[in-house]
Amino acid sequence: MSDRYARQVVLPDVGAEGQARLAVASVLVVGAGGLGCPVLQYLAGAGVGRLTIVDHDTVEETNLHRQPLYAMADIGKPKAETAAAVLKRFNPAIEATPVVARLTPQNAATLVAGADLVIDAADSFAVSYILSDVCHVTAKPLVSASVIGMTGYAGAFCGGGPSYRAVFPDVSVDGGTCASVGVLGTAVAVLGSLQAHLALHLLLGLEPSVLGRVVTFDARRMAFGGFGFAGTPEPDRYVPFIAPEAVMAGDLVVDLRGVDEAPEPFAGGRRLSVETVEDLVMEPPPSARIVLCCRSGQRALAAADKLRERGAVDLALVALG
Repeated sequence: MSDRYARQVVLPDVGAEGQARLAVASVLVVGAGGLGCPVLQYLAGAGVGRLTIVDHDTVEETNLHRQPLYAMADIGKPKAETAAAVLKRFNPAIEATPVVARLTPQNAATLVAGADLVIDAADSFAVSYILSDVCHVTAKPLVSASVIGMTGYAGAFCGGGPSYRAVFPDVSVDGGTCASVGVLGTAVAVLGSLQAHLALHLLLGLEPSVLGRVVTFDARRMAFGGFGFAGTPEPDRYVPFIAPEAVMAGDLVVDLRGVDEAPEPFAGGRRLSVETVEDLVMEPPPSARIVLCCRSGQRALAAADKLRERGAVDLALVALG
């Protein structure tokens, strides 16, 4: 066995058998940004045999303070391909396969099928729910994290335990983004490292299992917390995300983006806000499926909750990016 892993193989919780388990493991990592960088570095360093890296984005200079896999010379290059090349130089014994694409409802099932464990490092509401739905059905463990500003969490879902959707059925429409609120690189690094640790814990089969646990981190107060959610019931029904191409001619499309984001509504739809979307279910109620669209899926989820409270049942969501 390579000397590379000598310091972890000596651990009773790893040993030669555990290292062999890591060597044949396949992990799907969705997102090669602030969370994905430490995830990928530590999983590659630990000797996880196959890493599939899904990210549609390219390296930007504003990424570099929190994404140390990349350098100035990488600006403009696809993150997935760049990360895969760096990891192969770092550890030639592993496979790192880039997929330069968005994770969508159309490709999620195929990507998840080839993995033993899935890591949601995209920090996207749409991606989290799409992966949760697929992982719950296939009983694949899902390690998801989110961070904004100086706070965040990481948790282990599905894999026979409650799904992400069961634990976080609702979202706040007031939630910001890294671009609008900001983010501290070290806070992202802590949460990404926690994701990597949760993944290794599951791949090694350590007990007690981390499935059904969330760890929280407040970088301002330097405080860790968390909670368990084992036994949380799955929702009776939920509103699915669909691909933009799955919108049909008879759908009632609602674009929740402002004119500054999208001068023309998606698919010729009606432009409303989360605050005014309830106008759709005034008498007479629409008979068509209502498709709610926004950039990340956050506003679409919030709007769907409002419409469901008013009795609407035939709903779908689109995250347009």
